[in-house]
Amino acid sequence: MNRPFRFCTLLLFALVTDPVLGQQPVALQCEYLNNPLGIDASKPRLAWKLSDDRAGAVQAAYQIMVARDSLELVKGKSPLWNSGKVVSSSQLVSYAGQPLEPFSKYYWLVRTWDEKGTPSKNSGIASFETGMMDMANWSGAWISDGQSIDVRPAPWFRKAFKTTKTILSARAYIAAAGLYEFYLNGVKQGDHMLDPMYTRFDRRNLYVTYDVTNAMSQGNNVVGIWLGNGWYNHQPIGVWDFHKAPWRNRPAFCMDLRITYTDGSVETISSGKDWKTALSSLSFNAIYAGEVYDANRHQSDWNLATFNDSSWTNVSLRAAPSTNIVAQALPPIRIKERIPFRSIRKLADTLYIADLGRNIAGVCEIRLNGRKGTKVTLKHGEKLSPGGRLDQSNIDIFYRSAADMIPFQSDTYILDGQGPAVFLPKFSYKGFQYVEISSDQPIDLRKEDLVGCFMHSDVPSAGGFNTDNPLVNQLWKATNNSYLSNLYGYPTDCPQREKNGWTGDAHIASETGLYNFDGIKVYEKWLADHFDEQQPNGVLPAIIPTGGWGYEWANGVDWTSTIVIIPWNTYLFYGDKQLLEKSYDHMKRYVDYITRQNPGGTTSWGLGDWVPVKSKASLELTSTCYYYADAVIMAKAAKLLGKNVDALHYQKLAEKIKAAFNQKFLDQRSGIYASGLQTELAMPLFWSLVPAESRQKVADNLAARVHADGDHIDVGLLGTKAILNALSENGCAELAYQLASNETYPSWGWWIKNGATTLFENWPVDAKNDISMNHIMFGEIGAWFYKALAGIKPDEKLAGFRKVIIEPHFVKGLNKVEAWHDSPFGRIGSSWERVKGNIQLSLIIPAGTSAELRLPGITANQVLVNGKQVKTVNSITLQSGKHQIQIKE
Repeated sequence: MNRPFRFCTLLLFALVTDPVLGQQPVALQCEYLNNPLGIDASKPRLAWKLSDDRAGAVQAAYQIMVARDSLELVKGKSPLWNSGKVVSSSQLVSYAGQPLEPFSKYYWLVRTWDEKGTPSKNSGIASFETGMMDMANWSGAWISDGQSIDVRPAPWFRKAFKTTKTILSARAYIAAAGLYEFYLNGVKQGDHMLDPMYTRFDRRNLYVTYDVTNAMSQGNNVVGIWLGNGWYNHQPIGVWDFHKAPWRNRPAFCMDLRITYTDGSVETISSGKDWKTALSSLSFNAIYAGEVYDANRHQSDWNLATFNDSSWTNVSLRAAPSTNIVAQALPPIRIKERIPFRSIRKLADTLYIADLGRNIAGVCEIRLNGRKGTKVTLKHGEKLSPGGRLDQSNIDIFYRSAADMIPFQSDTYILDGQGPAVFLPKFSYKGFQYVEISSDQPIDLRKEDLVGCFMHSDVPSAGGFNTDNPLVNQLWKATNNSYLSNLYGYPTDCPQREKNGWTGDAHIASETGLYNFDGIKVYEKWLADHFDEQQPNGVLPAIIPTGGWGYEWANGVDWTSTIVIIPWNTYLFYGDKQLLEKSYDHMKRYVDYITRQNPGGTTSWGLGDWVPVKSKASLELTSTCYYYADAVIMAKAAKLLGKNVDALHYQKLAEKIKAAFNQKFLDQRSGIYASGLQTELAMPLFWSLVPAESRQKVADNLAARVHADGDHIDVGLLGTKAILNALSENGCAELAYQLASNETYPSWGWWIKNGATTLFENWPVDAKNDISMNHIMFGEIGAWFYKALAGIKPDEKLAGFRKVIIEPHFVKGLNKVEAWHDSPFGRIGSSWERVKGNIQLSLIIPAGTSAELRLPGITANQVLVNGKQVKTVNSITLQSGKHQIQIKE
């Protein structure tokens, strides 16, 4: 809130004096990003955490100041916004000052007051910079090389220009239909890969902002752009019809290079008819297939000012792909690990097999030397044939290629004979552990000549987990490896054969992602993709984004409930209502469509329990569980957003669905749902459809069914979301742990025992179909580790972990569990260890929050909290700080 000027002046004076040490705001973020460049938000979200180790520490008030000049901000002069002292514990506040202007940098800081009224020191100064903010602010034209979609070589573009004044700062803004690399004076700008992120190109495009001040020269300069096809100009024919996408065209781009001089003047170098273009040495590129690079066609120094481009042709003007071009305000895709290969085996002078030792998504960088014209091909896959050659049979099932196209997941480099060369693909990525390197002339390769580059959206780590069981630790790492391998600006299913944004896979694994990574920006971007794809009647496709496929198969309520579940999960983890607010009308349209089609309260619209072990659950049962979950979330979201009429409507809808569901599927006498399969019992328990009086009976039946199935899982995708949680939440945590860690088929632990470093798509390791070896759809187990073994859970009544629920299960088979999660308020820690007949539980509750400790199955006389006996263990309230709990077993 703005305060009267005199009051602000007094507060400004106080802001620069030395306060009493204690509480300190730290980790300032704007739009969940650190000092972001080029944002479009007119009222960006500002957030911070508290550094305050005192027990029970809370924030009682805050003050935010925003200014154009950092020095003026420190001195308390000319702020654009001074919130004044706001009595609030909120650590997430939307900017509410003077209107922000495009192409402008802003500085901000915050200070807080604790519960005693003691002010903190000033935070460090953070910044954010606006970008275009409006389509009208673009100066550049969309340009292409005018070639057809079938022309194979990727195009180069260049524009030479001269500056005569002293440069203060320079920013480049680039939007592209396709993929690009951006060069200034011969140097690639930024460390991003595969920019811009994939969207529904005819409805929304993303642009990226670069600070290129240090890359500029006073005098002659040149801009170079290298365009790739990406998802925009899909080359091989696939079953998902991307080659038929309505947007498909030769790649194009639009660019503004905005130069600010020390005299205050601004000059913009824009894309337009005065640019030149030529076909590049990248002879072919495709997001599925790979790339062909011919070094003999390379034009040296093409992106330097000294290059003579007189033989190059003029560019063609194009219409913008869409009328919605917005900032790419999320972590970019980067190479995050450079992994040495474990081994390379020479089969012949022209054939090698390399083993990375783990399954990743990304590319290979290779150092090559050989005679001019030598063609070297790197073919990527996840397994070897019995004869030791690369075997792609588990992942090439959907690949469709013309005879003259390169093989699936393959890159080819043609040497120019000019000495050692290093090749790193630009516009594709693969899923692989093994690489087969073949050549048409002998080459000499060493293990050191090949590097695996693991790349993914560069989301910050937000969690850690460790136990005394190495298999469990490997399983946690494998789950995270699969999650990251399938995060490329949107969540995918697998990084090799599909690369599709399968909705069901994503919502199943969303909690795993949110516990382990700070991924809200990726989910916000992906929900915008949902908005772009939703039909007027509310229906969504099964894969998002899509070129048109997926509206008629696999897009039932069990998959496309992403539109409801993911906004709710991000609210639970961040306490931020913005995504819910933006999604609400889309959520409503979606749930209302289901209701119109299924007035009786149950639905069979769905794909069902995909890839089960052996038993397929009732489709109507599983789909109705998700319909109910959607209605419950709608009621909660409506209430949260002040839509009370809607809240009542969806609450009644949920009650109707629950009644119809139990009438149809529940045998109240026996406590059996449907035919009593594991999924059919676990899902009603997990999604809270079971009447209170029947809950224990149903839980007992689930445990009995698991025992009857040999103490192993018999579920598919939907069942994996429910089974471990349903057991651990109903007194059977040890049985859940056994299911997860079994070293015999079928289990997650079985995969690890058989050498998995990522999660698989099917339970048998030798399955003939559906056996991608880097799939995230069975990834709920990663969240279960936090929820059940460490016991860290958000409380929806005080979302964002303002109140933390701690409910660990001390299962036999584990003697030590350590976990942490970085919440919006700071790090939450939950660790326990068995020591001489006791369990020592150590907790860290961040400042500004509290916790509710729950210890089911344990009596009060067994528990000491911070050395004191407790009266009850049903709900122990803990303030912020460190706590030691001793439990007698």
